[in-house]
Amino acid sequence: MKKYLLLLYDNVDTLQEMDPEEMQRLVQAHMQWTQKLAQAGHLQGGDGLEETGAYIKGKDALVTDGPFIETKEMIGGYYLLQAENLEQAVAIAKECPCHLWGGTTEVRPVMDYAPPA
Repeated sequence: MKKYLLLLYDNVDTLQEMDPEEMQRLVQAHMQWTQKLAQAGHLQGGDGLEETGAYIKGKDALVTDGPFIETKEMIGGYYLLQAENLEQAVAIAKECPCHLWGGTTEVRPVMDYAPPA
């Protein structure tokens, strides 16, 4: 099995407009999906991310605040998945609850640095 990073892009406007009950439904949907992934042997890890952070850019390591509120989407969290191949990882990602609230997912294979056997 290979590892895949599933990045969750949330629509900033949608999240800001959610009332507490809606936010709780979103959290609960993720908790249930996480349990399903774990039981199927696909979940390696994951977490939500805070809205604030920093960008460090270029050879001079210029630091700026981020992500910027002007953006429509921000990375709100990630899952580290285990799947047979990219097609299976994509099939798993299509069931992510963030899509029900207008979110987007990106699936990226994690590089394997192990020497060939």
